[in-house]
Amino acid sequence: MPDTMRLLPFSELLNRIFSEYRSTGSVFGLPAGSWYRKSDERTFEFFGERAETPIGPAAGPHTQLAQNIVAAYLTGSRFIELKTVQVLDALEIEKPCIATPDEGYNTEWSTELSLDEAWQEYAKAWIALHLIEEVWGLRVSAAPRSFIFNMSVGYDLAGITSERVQQFIDRMLDSSHEPRFHRWLQEASETAPRLLAGTELEAGARAVPDLAAAVGSRISGSVTLSTLHGCPPREIESICRHLMEDKGLDVWVKLNPTLLGFDSVRSILDRLGYDYVSLDREGFEHDLQYSSAIEVITALREAAAASGRRFGIKLSNTLPTVNTAGRLPGEQMYMSGRPLYPLAITLAAQLAQEFDGALPISFSAGISPQNIAAVFATGIRPITSCTLFLKPGGYTRQLQLAREIEQAAEPPAAGIDLEKLSRLATQAISDRNADKQFRGTDEVRVPGELPAFDCYRAPCVSACAIGQHVPEYIRLVGEQRYGEALELIYERNALPAITGHICDHQCQLVCSRLDYEGCLNIRELKKIAAEQGYSEYRTRAPGRAVTRDTNCAVVGAGPAGLSAACFLAREGFAVTVFEREAHAGGVVRNVIPPFRLPADAIEQDISFIAGHGVEFRFGADPQLTAQTLRAQGFGPIVVTIGAEVDNEIPLAGDRSRVIRSLEFLWDYRGNAREVRLSGRVAVVGGGNTAMDAARAALTLPEVEEVTVLYRRSEAQMPADREEYHNAIKDGVRFGFLRNPERLETDGTLTVRVMELGEPDEGGRARPVATDRTEELSVDTLITAVGERVDSEMLARFGIPLDSSEAPRVDPHTYETALA
Repeated sequence: MPDTMRLLPFSELLNRIFSEYRSTGSVFGLPAGSWYRKSDERTFEFFGERAETPIGPAAGPHTQLAQNIVAAYLTGSRFIELKTVQVLDALEIEKPCIATPDEGYNTEWSTELSLDEAWQEYAKAWIALHLIEEVWGLRVSAAPRSFIFNMSVGYDLAGITSERVQQFIDRMLDSSHEPRFHRWLQEASETAPRLLAGTELEAGARAVPDLAAAVGSRISGSVTLSTLHGCPPREIESICRHLMEDKGLDVWVKLNPTLLGFDSVRSILDRLGYDYVSLDREGFEHDLQYSSAIEVITALREAAAASGRRFGIKLSNTLPTVNTAGRLPGEQMYMSGRPLYPLAITLAAQLAQEFDGALPISFSAGISPQNIAAVFATGIRPITSCTLFLKPGGYTRQLQLAREIEQAAEPPAAGIDLEKLSRLATQAISDRNADKQFRGTDEVRVPGELPAFDCYRAPCVSACAIGQHVPEYIRLVGEQRYGEALELIYERNALPAITGHICDHQCQLVCSRLDYEGCLNIRELKKIAAEQGYSEYRTRAPGRAVTRDTNCAVVGAGPAGLSAACFLAREGFAVTVFEREAHAGGVVRNVIPPFRLPADAIEQDISFIAGHGVEFRFGADPQLTAQTLRAQGFGPIVVTIGAEVDNEIPLAGDRSRVIRSLEFLWDYRGNAREVRLSGRVAVVGGGNTAMDAARAALTLPEVEEVTVLYRRSEAQMPADREEYHNAIKDGVRFGFLRNPERLETDGTLTVRVMELGEPDEGGRARPVATDRTEELSVDTLITAVGERVDSEMLARFGIPLDSSEAPRVDPHTYETALA
């Protein structure tokens, strides 16, 4: 795909629209069933013009080409803010220039088209939308059209008053002197009937010959001014005066969130979890200041009244940030999306108060289905979006916005409802949907390189270690076809009941619904299939017979051993599992607490596998070797001993109070008659093992309090968020950026206070020791800092490993292997 935009000839644009509709019932990939059709005749006024919805795309990538504008219109846009143009219209823009891992960032700030090309695209879109309204009957009101085009220009007075930008503005105000405009009108009138011939829409084509009268030559009568950060107040005022007084335009001037001041912006971002966003205090000081903005707005309102024009503000421009991510070129990038919403709505409340609710406000900052109705109800409009449309779903997301507007409370007839807006601004700085944790830091990304062709694959499937058919079984569960869903899961997963409770669900971390209302609870849906569909599946499951003259041995009856045995048996092998304990299950049976994984779920999966003809030999010799098994007639040997050796921590002093997490959890699960623990307990670690140990310890009657100590920050803690929140709910305390160093015989634990330094090889900031220490009093210290494999046992099976090179399990979880 080239990174240079190529303009479609108008005839080709029309051909694509109507030919696609004839063959697939869609336009630019949007099925007719997804087009917005207004349910009432209500219209909204914007500076003397009326539109049937108060929403649309903001100046950006969605209003640069005619086909983008058509797609936006079909899904509900009626106030269309065109991409900003400027005199420097031949810039070489380094790509990529936009990234939206959650909030959006961009490093480009103008159209990629020349001024002439931009006018062409807007004029073609203007004619095409009139034609589409006639043909498909999408206009409800009696107005000449249902939509408004609002042009956008920048960035300084010299550029805007240049001959070429002036020509662009004049063309937008009146295209009647443009031969190309008349030719496109003629093409629309002549081409559409031919393209519609033989379709159910042919009758609607009778209106097409009169299209020229309906279209008119005035494409836009209003403008949004976008200035560079740091533009002097008087220059902003001069530009707006020129646009109102000399060009006869109604003006929206786009203001920057920097008006709130560095400290306020920093505080709001930090409160909502965007502490990693790097800001430049000096840039705030050079930008337009709040007091100067009030003076400029006051002067321009007076100028508008004197010239018979209208004036309002657009909130907000993007927020300049320091480019620390390295994904985009340059030293600075501009932030949009979710975190911009609380900043812009806070600024809106302040400015509305300054002008007693009489200042028109256009809004575009992190708009979503969760907040658009509340914003609309304050009297703010139009409301435009950009980053939202860059997420999965694209333009179709606007349908939900349009429906939310239809059901929203009626806004005031004129002006802003100050009480509603003030209340909304207060709510915004603690809004769950604006909070970073609502979505988290995970990316919807397919690992590896995409092939040139057939590149689509659901991220949840790619992220799953065994590539389960996630979308398919979710659909079956949704249709309550639980037995079929479980059968599909069993194709790749021999342990659905276990993994339905404790799988590390990498699928959820890349679920494309992250960018909507949050990821689907895929693991829970798997559990539902396992619970609801098991009986049905077993009644019709085919029997398994040994069809191969080969005996296979599996050493270890943990999750890996059980899975290996199941799939070998399915292939017709005779399989025998050797387990040193008295029952199967390994870590999931003997270590993970029952409040996280009930015994009946484990037994269901083991029973299913045994039903495949797998033989279990419990109490096997711990010193079992490959030679012993060979002597018994086994051919292939699968060694699945797991990682059950706790890692040590470097702790000076008395270690008599130290217990390893797996040892403690082993006893707690019921492998010991009594678990003796009392007083104050500290757990070292930040993974699921640490959460389990802490929660389990807190249930013991003689334990007074439990504190988890983790040497990194809360944001870096690898435990599942739900396990962390469960631990908090149970009463577990947490000490972040704390690393134990010494334990005295009296129970005094010296803890080193850490701070975050430069990123390590994994991208996480390194914990760096400070010169500060703290002391805690503990009766027991439980270590949960990861596990490693028993290299000596591997060596007995012909897998020699130096102990220093033994494979290690990531400290955050002993569940990784369950995927």
